[in-house]
Amino acid sequence: MSELLKNIDARTRLAGTNKLEILLFSLGTDARSGRKESFGINVFKVREVMRTPPITAAPDMQPGVEGMVSLRGQLVPIVDLAKYCGIDPEGKREIMIVTEYNGHTQGFLVEGVDTILRLDWAQMRIPPDMMTTRLGGLVTAVTELEDNRLIMMLDVEKVLAETTKYDDDYMFKDIPPIGRDFTVLFADDSSVARRQIAKTLDVLGVRHVSAVNGRAAWDELERIAKHAEVTGRKVWEVLHLILTDVEMPEMDGYILTKKIKTDPRFDGVPVLMHSSLSSISNQTLGKSVGVDGYVPKFEPHRLAGAIRAMLSPEDTPEMLA
Repeated sequence: MSELLKNIDARTRLAGTNKLEILLFSLGTDARSGRKESFGINVFKVREVMRTPPITAAPDMQPGVEGMVSLRGQLVPIVDLAKYCGIDPEGKREIMIVTEYNGHTQGFLVEGVDTILRLDWAQMRIPPDMMTTRLGGLVTAVTELEDNRLIMMLDVEKVLAETTKYDDDYMFKDIPPIGRDFTVLFADDSSVARRQIAKTLDVLGVRHVSAVNGRAAWDELERIAKHAEVTGRKVWEVLHLILTDVEMPEMDGYILTKKIKTDPRFDGVPVLMHSSLSSISNQTLGKSVGVDGYVPKFEPHRLAGAIRAMLSPEDTPEMLA
């Protein structure tokens, strides 16, 4: 099964073209509804696909976490996605997708994997409210295939946040405010990530405007640029930093950055890329489209340091990336 992913390194060239490749998988037929729904996850976040080894139950695990497995000497938590999503499937889920993002490794139990599908981010749409409510905000994007199947993209940040124990208040402790008059625009398709970014900016004392994807961020930037023109100011006088995720429906962070960096109206406004895709290759791709910094998700102190370095460099000994 891992042969599906053997050429993953070559797929890095898709970045910057507003394209992605997703691994399709199913969680089984829901005994209540009779439906068998299809899900997807970006292959950049998938390390391997394998038969599930023996799972050891551990005390005091978060809901949806079945236990731990030993994977080449590393203890990896295992999330039963069907249970997590509130689906009551028939049969067993014996396949495990091993994912790696945000500096964490975890396994997702699924019924089976299908294929790797190449798509354009423009084909991905924000899910309707009904779907968001039914699946508890777990889906960040949807697309319909030629065979009429509806594919739902998982919000992996949400899964990680809700299946990992951490002290939320401690994460934001001892972040001093910048104490200046700054405004930041940030774009992220994950509701969990948007809340975390907003809290970081609130602790820093920085005004902020949010967008749910690159397309919405660009629309907001157009509005800001027109307002600045009408009031006789430059954009950099009213907007001081743009923070963007990489993976987003309709327009990804690479394309958003390209548009910003090739538009003279936004000269002087730095772009900071904030993503769970934090490998060297992804950072290099970010730099190739002109980002001014790259910070991995989600470490509030590191994000705060990178923001401070760009907004108030005289108060920061060195740039954090």
